[in-house]
Amino acid sequence: MLQAHNTRRDHRKSGTRVPYWLQRLLTFGLIIGIIGGAILGAGFMKAMRPEVEQKPREDAAPLVNVLSLEPTSTAFSVISQGVAQPVTQTRLSAEVAGTVVEVADSFVAGASFQAGEVLLRIDPTNYEVAVAQAKAAVSQRQVEYDGAKRVREKGYGAEAELLSAKAALESAKADLVRAQRDLERTYVRVPYDGVVRERTAQLGDYVAPGSALGTTFATDRFEVRLPLPDRELAFVELPRVAGDTPPPDATLSGRYRGKPATWQARVVRTEGVVDERTRMVFAVAEVVDPYQRDADTTGSMPLPAGTFVEAAVDGIVVNGVVKIPRTLIRGNNQVIFVDVDNKLRLRNLDILRTDAEYAYVLADQLSEDRVLLTTLEAPLNGMLVRPNDEAVEATADDEPTAQLILGER
Repeated sequence: MLQAHNTRRDHRKSGTRVPYWLQRLLTFGLIIGIIGGAILGAGFMKAMRPEVEQKPREDAAPLVNVLSLEPTSTAFSVISQGVAQPVTQTRLSAEVAGTVVEVADSFVAGASFQAGEVLLRIDPTNYEVAVAQAKAAVSQRQVEYDGAKRVREKGYGAEAELLSAKAALESAKADLVRAQRDLERTYVRVPYDGVVRERTAQLGDYVAPGSALGTTFATDRFEVRLPLPDRELAFVELPRVAGDTPPPDATLSGRYRGKPATWQARVVRTEGVVDERTRMVFAVAEVVDPYQRDADTTGSMPLPAGTFVEAAVDGIVVNGVVKIPRTLIRGNNQVIFVDVDNKLRLRNLDILRTDAEYAYVLADQLSEDRVLLTTLEAPLNGMLVRPNDEAVEATADDEPTAQLILGER
C-alpha cells in the first residue's frame, strides 16, 4: 500500500498531470456533442414521421333546419258544440175528461207517426150524447124562432118576443158547436209528422182536462244552439235575425250507431243576447229533415234528437296570412326566425287566431320568411346559424318531424 501511494506521487511529479483548462474543454465538448446529437435525432425523427392530413377549420355556427313561410288566403271556420233539438215539441194534455179507451200502436216512445193520425182516444159516449142534445135544442129553438117570426110578420106579437127567440136559437147553436168540439177533442192528434218522445197515459186511465198524455216532436227541422265567444265573431258573418243575411253553412259531426257521422246545417240566426254567466253569444244552426224522410235527403245518416255534435261554421276569408305550427310558438307568443344573413331573430307576434295545429299571423308584421325548426339549447337574438342546404325546406303544410319540433312552448 505504501508502495502504491508513492507511485502516484512519483507520477504527478513526473509532469503527466492533465491541465485544468483541458478538463473544462473536454467537458464542454461532451455537452455540445450530446445537445447536437439530440437535435440531429429530433430532426431525423421529424423527417421520418408521416405527413398529417390538414383538415379545414370547422365553422362554429350550428347546423339547423328551417321552415319557409308563404302568405296565403285562409278561409277560417268557427268551432262550437251543441245538442240537436227539435224546433217543434208538444206536451200533449187532455182537453176533456174521460177514460182512455184507445191507444195507437204508434203512440209509444220512439215511434213515428203521420200528421193528423189519432194517437189516443178518450171515451166519447158522454160527448156524443151532448152533441145529440145540442142538435135537438137547436131544432127546438129553430121552430120557436120561425113561429115568432111568422107571428110578427102578421102584425101580432111583440118585437121583444122575436128577438128573444132569435137569441135562444143562437145560444143553442153555440152549445152545439161546443158539444161537437168536445167530441172532437176525444181524439188526440198533432198537426205534423213526428216522433213520440214520451207517453204518460195508458189504456184505461181516467184523465181530466189538463192531464199529461205524453210528449211528441216534429221531424221536419232540428236546431243546434252553438255558443260562440265574442272573439270568434270577427271570423264569421252571422245573421242577426232570420233572413237578415245569407246564412253560413255549417258541418255537424258526431257519432251514430257507434260510427262517425256528419250532417249539413245552416246558421239561420243568433239569439241576440250575451249569456250573463258564460259571456257567450248563441248562434242557431238548422238541420232540415234530420230523420232523412224526404226523397232528396234519403241515404244520409239520421240525426236523432239529443245527439251531441261539434259544429264547424264556415267563416270569412282573410288574405295575407301565414300559418306557423303551434309547436314552434314559445312563451309570450315568441317565434324564432332566421333572417337573410342566417342570424336568429326572436319575435313576439300578434297572433290572429289559433287552432289545434297552427297559429295564424298576418304576413305584414313579419320581416323574415323562415322560422327555426331545430331545437337549440340557448338561442340568442343575432346568433349565427347554418341552414341545412341538403335538407328540403319544409312548408307550413308539412308535418314537422319529432326531432325538428321545438320542445319549448
